[in-house]
Amino acid sequence: MGRQKKRLGKEHLKRIIDSCRSVEEKGINPFLVDVNNILAIIHEYFPEWKNPEELCLDAEAVHQIASAIKLQSEWVKHRSTSLYTDPFLIEEKLRKLSKEEISTIFFKSWHPIVELEQISPHSLAEAIKYWQNLIPLDERWQKTEGLQIETGTTTREELVKQQIIAKKEFSKELETFWQELKQKAMGKDKIEYWDFIGAETYEETVKHAYLASFLVTYGYATLEVDRLEEIVYIRPYKTPIPTVGKKQAISLPIPISFEDWKNWKGGVKD
Repeated sequence: MGRQKKRLGKEHLKRIIDSCRSVEEKGINPFLVDVNNILAIIHEYFPEWKNPEELCLDAEAVHQIASAIKLQSEWVKHRSTSLYTDPFLIEEKLRKLSKEEISTIFFKSWHPIVELEQISPHSLAEAIKYWQNLIPLDERWQKTEGLQIETGTTTREELVKQQIIAKKEFSKELETFWQELKQKAMGKDKIEYWDFIGAETYEETVKHAYLASFLVTYGYATLEVDRLEEIVYIRPYKTPIPTVGKKQAISLPIPISFEDWKNWKGGVKD
């Protein structure tokens, strides 16, 4: 077993430990832990561990996955004994109901709140005082005459210089960026998000992230998250897939901090 593969195995075990601890400490849904996949990883590297330190790391990973399985058991027990109903089941039931049945249920559970609004003598006095202090309309209109501005002409270069219009049409820039993504992902089907948006400067990286968000929003690409490895991938589509009105969109905020950019750039150089 090469040193590199051994190092990779230790990193896998540390990620497994951190992931399981995070689920336990933050109260996250324990079923986010892919037990079968983790056990396969532990089983793959176990025969290679020789020294006590490596075996302790392996034991800790097994202990953490056992804790995650225990949490999953408790999660199921709690849901089954607290009359919990999964939101997706409720949504499915609603979809199967007719409009008349939904209306009947709505009226049975509808308890409108009666609200009374009335004006007080004090409010009336304040209103009269306000109107009495207003200056006549003819005097107000005199003060609101529009300013006369001398018109002129300008050039496209001047508008670009003043950042009123973009140097390149946004749609064309987005198309070029999409082609670049397909080129980088060629042969791998997808590429790590940071490897795609990362650039020489932080400003350029932010601009790439901005364009990438539109690629995903407009159906040119999609994002995939490996929750165990904590890696975000971006996968380009061969042709744009309209997403508006097709299904419910899910927002995935990805912070692009200066520290993240420095860490990525340092990793690339290494």
